[in-house]
Amino acid sequence: MKHALMIALMVLASGLGWRAMAEPADYYKDQKVVYHNDGGGPDNAAYFKRMLNSIKNHIEAVGERHVEIRVVDHAGGVELFQLANADKELAARLDALKAQGVRFLVCANTLRERNIDRRTLYGVAESDIVPSGVAELARLQALGFVYIHL
Repeated sequence: MKHALMIALMVLASGLGWRAMAEPADYYKDQKVVYHNDGGGPDNAAYFKRMLNSIKNHIEAVGERHVEIRVVDHAGGVELFQLANADKELAARLDALKAQGVRFLVCANTLRERNIDRRTLYGVAESDIVPSGVAELARLQALGFVYIHL
């Protein structure tokens, strides 16, 4: 018991702290996650930046090779790609996450209902369009993706 306490104190003193003691190398197992983006109300730009930061943190915690992330964008969430046209920081965050394998899926129903041309959305390819955002959320969950809504 004294020996374990001494090791714990040495780890804390070294600056590694709780993390080094509590998380073995394989602490996080492989993950499949779907983030639900339907917008963040009146301050969508701030909400989108927080959401993208959370996704970045998720990848850093688990490891790029150990997490598969989809972001389903519908309703007010589609504004992310409209704002990114003018906001270089938002565009850079999207590009960085895509480079790490994150897929952003956009609801065709939202585009149709809001009369939005996909080509006016930052970085949205035809292959990123899904028929229904909510149906895509259900489909991905049925395939084993864990649901997260921030």
